Amino acid sequence: MMFTRLMPAMACVALLTACAAPGEGSANVPKATMEASMAAADAAIAAGDPAKAYALLKGAGQAFPADKTPWVRMAQMRFDSKSYGEAIVDALEAIERDPDDTMANSIAAVSGLRVSSKALGELTRKSRLSGNVKTEAEELAKLLRTTLNEDTLVGGGGKKPAPRPKPTSTTTAAAPAKSGSGASDPFGALK
Repeated sequence: MMFTRLMPAMACVALLTACAAPGEGSANVPKATMEASMAAADAAIAAGDPAKAYALLKGAGQAFPADKTPWVRMAQMRFDSKSYGEAIVDALEAIERDPDDTMANSIAAVSGLRVSSKALGELTRKSRLSGNVKTEAEELAKLLRTTLNEDTLVGGGGKKPAPRPKPTSTTTAAAPAKSGSGASDPFGALK
């Protein structure tokens, strides 16, 4: 009598144990590593299939959600293909995982500048950039040129930009420019 009561319970325990144990199919599937994912993406790029490489990197980003590596690589791929909006999105994903990542921050910043310069160029070409927006854009461009110590913000556009006007402010123009180390310091006049 005791045996007939325990038999169904033993069968249930055996069935549940079999379901909980790893089966043949899952034991043979190797767990992907980040290095393997990056190598597969590199192989796809070398084979001339950037769409496959991007898909592999996207899968690695989902498999390893805390790792910034696939997101930085995707951002670089999008940047290289001049898909600046998508490069910004991927770079921001990397920055979310590591706010101090220099490459991701650089891609986001330069991509943003390129998108902005294209939009401003279109607005200027269509003569629809005026008033406060134009003034603000000019001030931002001036600040960027000064900060980067560059005459041109975006290179390779084919057109030569108009020369920058000389500063008209009497407070900064009154101080003579020093030759040597002060000349390359954009904030030298403020000291």
